[in-house]
Amino acid sequence: MEHEGPSRTALTTAYARAYHQIADRPTILTDPLAARLLGITVDELIEVGKPGPDRPGGDAGLGVLRIGVSDRSRRLFFAARSRFAEDRVADAVAAGVRQAVILGAGLDTFAYRNPHPGLRVFEVDHPATQTWKRQRLARSSIDIPERLTFVPVDFETDSLATQLETAGFSRSAPAVFLWLGVVFYLTPEAARSTLEYIAGQPAPAEVIFDYLRSADTDEDRARLQERSDRARAVGEPWFSYFTQEGIAAELRALGFTDTDDRAATDLIAGYLDGSTEFSGKPPQALRPVRILRASR
Repeated sequence: MEHEGPSRTALTTAYARAYHQIADRPTILTDPLAARLLGITVDELIEVGKPGPDRPGGDAGLGVLRIGVSDRSRRLFFAARSRFAEDRVADAVAAGVRQAVILGAGLDTFAYRNPHPGLRVFEVDHPATQTWKRQRLARSSIDIPERLTFVPVDFETDSLATQLETAGFSRSAPAVFLWLGVVFYLTPEAARSTLEYIAGQPAPAEVIFDYLRSADTDEDRARLQERSDRARAVGEPWFSYFTQEGIAAELRALGFTDTDDRAATDLIAGYLDGSTEFSGKPPQALRPVRILRASR
């Protein structure tokens, strides 16, 4: 991506969370700050949410944004993965954890809605993204909590460990790590390096992340390639795919003893009060997507 602000992916996710507040019932994730942070009105949200094909020669990024917002299955997944992560943070806090690290925070708003006294939140992201976000926070009159610390990290030149330590993160205390919408944009080596860092945190240490499952049929490979090409067209190519068995083995080798790996549709269904909307064949957009919690 061109580092001049938030990525298209971060914007799409934020728009989807904002649109979820007005378009979906029941609401899986309550996020009254998403639209404020974006500086967008309800009417503008509705316009972006209108489905429509990409126009030839048009802005490919706008097409990605529209699809991400108007496609109900994707929108619900963005809401559900955030809800799942925040629920896990609540469980960690109840167990005594007082540090949460949001890796690739983008336009996430948890830190500004943080209901847990004593929980310190570290938002890790590229410096340009954080600069843009802080400008939007100021314009939107959203206060920066005392318990939030921004940790600017350019992964091409900076060390995550060094930057977190400099920001006051305690390497000797338990922590929960939220790592949503990031892994597939990293090389397998970079993803593994981050998991190794998390595994080095004293127990209880926990990470919640989503990943793309490797395709196992010609049809799935073609669909996945189509989506990968779309991501590459806006400068955000995908690099990592995993099998369930493969990622489970890697986590065990790193010392993670408890894992919970769910299909995207199963995650959504758990928040829809018994709805059977996703009980059949998963929507194509969600078929390769999984979310995983691992702890030690």
